[in-house]
This record gives sequence, C-alpha cells and structure tokens, in this order.
Amino acid sequence: MKFLVLQHINIEHPGIFLKFMKEDNIKIDTVELDENEKIPQLDQYDAMIVMGGPMDTWQEETYPWLKTEKEEIHKFACVQKKPFLGLCLGAQLLGEVVGGKVKKMKTPEIGVLGVSLTNNNSLFKGLNKELKVLQWHSYEVHDLPSSTNLLATSPECKVQAFSSDNAFGLQFHVEQTNDTVPQWACVPEYKSALEKTLGANALEKFKKDVEENLSLFNTSARIIYDNFKKII
Repeated sequence: MKFLVLQHINIEHPGIFLKFMKEDNIKIDTVELDENEKIPQLDQYDAMIVMGGPMDTWQEETYPWLKTEKEEIHKFACVQKKPFLGLCLGAQLLGEVVGGKVKKMKTPEIGVLGVSLTNNNSLFKGLNKELKVLQWHSYEVHDLPSSTNLLATSPECKVQAFSSDNAFGLQFHVEQTNDTVPQWACVPEYKSALEKTLGANALEKFKKDVEENLSLFNTSARIIYDNFKKII
C-alpha cells in the first residue's frame, strides 16, 4: 500500500500513526505544503492523511497552496472516494470540501478532554463511547450537509468527528507522542492560544496530563489506524 501525507508544519506529523505505517511496510510520501512542495499525481495512492497546522482554512491569500490542497482533497475524497483521514486542520479542510463551514470558537478547546462517540461507525469500532483525546484548536466545523455522518461530539464543539463516504475528519488528536506538546508549544499560534485559554503557566500541567494518558491515546490510535486500514 501507498499513503500520501499532507503536512502544514514539519512538527505536526502523523506521530504514532507513522510508526504503525512503517511496521506495516506501507510506502509513505510526505508533502510539506508550507515549504511549497507540490502534491503528486493522486492515482498512485491508496489513502490520504492530512495533518493539522497553525494556519486556518480561510487564509488562502496568506497561504495560496491552501486552494490547491482543497482541490486535491476534493478530487481524492469526493470524486475518487478513496480512504481519507483528516486531523484537526485536516478535518476542517475536509469539512469545507464536502460543503460545510469552519468558524472561530468562542473559546479555544485545549487540553486532555473528552468526546462522545455518536455513531457506531467502522472507524471507531472497538473504542469506548466516551473517549479521552488531546484538543488544541480555535476553529470548528459546522453546518455540514445531510450527506455526512456525525461520529463524535463534545459540549464545546458539536462536530468532533464526521464522515463522508470513505473520508473521515477528526477534530481531535490521538496520534501524539511524548514530544508532541513540547514541540507544538513552540509554535507561536499554538502557544498564544494555550496561554489565553489555560493561563501562562499551564504548559507543564498540560504536558503532565498528556504523559499520564499517553498509553490510552496510543491504544485509541492503534484501533483507529487498524480500522482505517480495513477500509482500504
């Protein structure tokens, strides 16, 4: 199998999913869009994974490649209907592509928080209905068309996960490793949102919370990865 991974900043990568893919001898082509790398011809790929990033879906003037990325996601997920997994910004891009909207939240959702699974979907088969995840986002998907399925929700963010055919968008993170929070905290946009939401001294507690739940995150990531692979 051959996967295409689209990244928007080099520290926001597939994390433990990368380890799983390498163990399965999956060929991975990674495109660093923020470095103006070009998206290859799509027909050669069995699945696409689109990661998060500090930019927002509407910032096409600042990041012109976002327009091309949306077009390629539409082609892969909506026209070819191939397996697609979007995380955080990747989920928001999918949300726009399938006809939804992305808006700023009243309060950013940051921390180790819970989501509730709402649909017995193939991607989440084997997971508990109440799931602990990592959140670090200030925008959310809304107004999805009726052709999509809502898969997970939370009090602060209605659309935590959704699907459209073989495409899945997850607003939350389970792919994190020990390095995730320290690395992401170096990104100015992420650091600012963290401090405004949780306070200037919140980073150490956040890191500890992630460390304490890392085994749980890894288990959830393994289940989601295995289920995603079965769709291919």
